Amino acid sequence: MDRNLGIGLYVMKNIDLHAEPAPRTTQKQRWLYAATSLGVRLPGQVIAVSLLYFYTDIKRLPPVWASTALAIYAIYNALNNPILGYLQDRKFIGGLRRIPWIKFGALPAMVFFAALWMPPFDGTTHPQMLVVYMFIVLVLFDAFATAVSNAYHALLPEMFVNFRERTGVAARMNIFYTVALLLSVALPLPISKIIGWGPMGILFGLIGLGAIFFGIRGMFENNTAAEPNISFLQALRATILNRSFTSLTLAQAMRFVATQTQAAGTIFFVKYTLGFKDSDSTLVLATVFIVSAAMIYPWRQLIANRREPRTTALLAYVATTIGAASLWFVNSLAGMYVAAVLIGTGFAGIFLMDNILLSEVMDEDEMRSGQRREAMYFGMNSMAAPLGMALVSICFGIITSAYGYNPVLSTQPETVRLGFRIFMTAVPVASCLAAFTLLLAFYPLHGARLRELKRTLAQHRNI
Repeated sequence: MDRNLGIGLYVMKNIDLHAEPAPRTTQKQRWLYAATSLGVRLPGQVIAVSLLYFYTDIKRLPPVWASTALAIYAIYNALNNPILGYLQDRKFIGGLRRIPWIKFGALPAMVFFAALWMPPFDGTTHPQMLVVYMFIVLVLFDAFATAVSNAYHALLPEMFVNFRERTGVAARMNIFYTVALLLSVALPLPISKIIGWGPMGILFGLIGLGAIFFGIRGMFENNTAAEPNISFLQALRATILNRSFTSLTLAQAMRFVATQTQAAGTIFFVKYTLGFKDSDSTLVLATVFIVSAAMIYPWRQLIANRREPRTTALLAYVATTIGAASLWFVNSLAGMYVAAVLIGTGFAGIFLMDNILLSEVMDEDEMRSGQRREAMYFGMNSMAAPLGMALVSICFGIITSAYGYNPVLSTQPETVRLGFRIFMTAVPVASCLAAFTLLLAFYPLHGARLRELKRTLAQHRNI
């Protein structure tokens, strides 16, 4: 769900800005490209925050059914990402590799997004039909949304060729990404109570579609770029056997467990564990994302510019672990807001480092293979999000069922309070510790090896 934060934000002292290639874009093109991230991110954020609540608490789908369907969907999503990435490294329409996927995938993606919120079945009378509907529409949405998102992000290093461009674009993308987060957190529930869930889906789909077609006017690509000369299986093998990439992607899958647990579980925690209105969760989640956006700059200036990317990421996971663990002791809305600030602070460091680490992995692959395979790497790395969603869905189904949550009941048993407290603390704490361990023990791009990579890359690019 956070690719817009930190792309190209390398430590200033490691790069000679005057020796880099001249910019190829105007300020207008940078703003238009960044604005597209609102449309790319918004639907997925709304799904992450509200889909599970809508299908279980509103449509009365049994939570085990919902979590099982989402887990199966996540596995499908993980499998289709590398295929799309491989295809998008090859020329498609008019000699272009990326833009046609964005142009022709955006509309069907938003149509199926809107359809998600208009199921013709109810879980109390037709649970089988409801879960089948949810799964099929979600798969159709994802097929087009993933094509758009992967092509969009793979286009970035092709359009923006030097440090200043990428840093400027990353800052602009952060603005629109924060807007997407706030819209997805603050508006779906209150809007649905006024006009209904179906119209809410249509409204957000139109906003996403408008942002994408507004921004696509500023995009271009190099249609003379050479295609990678390896087969899909060779590309897949080379990517999987890349220790740097595999350890990072597994760590990021764990980080998606932490972020998606907070996004999907906060409304249940506020409603059933703390006993407040479900609408109160809107401000809590908004606090998390506002703080995460506000803390990006302090993380960059005070930590990232003075430490290696891996070290910064490790500190971010420690901060997030502390924030998530604090929820165990929260019994009031005031305490919830304190925890939200702590969690948002940790998220900021994680978001900042995600794509810096991935950029290092792609630089290492370029030095090994002599090719830039952005779409394949972005596609394979995108598996982290669905794998994280699968684990969250499985944990949600197991924990809520074990502690008696039943959406059909008007009054939940007392054990449900503890169940959601465990879900909101144990799951993200365990996932952050797992991510920390993976980066600490298995991610090799740090210390002397990272310095050598930067030195070799600078020589290769004649910097």
